[in-house]
Amino acid sequence: MMLRGETVHSPLPQDLPWFQADHAVFFGVLYIVLFVICAGMGYCILKSWIDSRGECNHSH
Repeated sequence: MMLRGETVHSPLPQDLPWFQADHAVFFGVLYIVLFVICAGMGYCILKSWIDSRGECNHSH
C-alpha cells in the first residue's frame, strides 16, 4: 500500500494508488490503449496466419 506523497514504484495494477484520481485516470487510459493495440495486433497476426494457411491449401 502506498502512502500519501509516495511515488509510483511499479506500473503493475496491484502497485498503483487507485485512490488518487490522476493516477486512476492516467493508468486506466494507458491500460485501455495498450489492450486495444495488442488486441488489434493479435487480430492481424491471427488473420494473416489463417489467410496464409488458406492460400497454401488452394495452390495444390
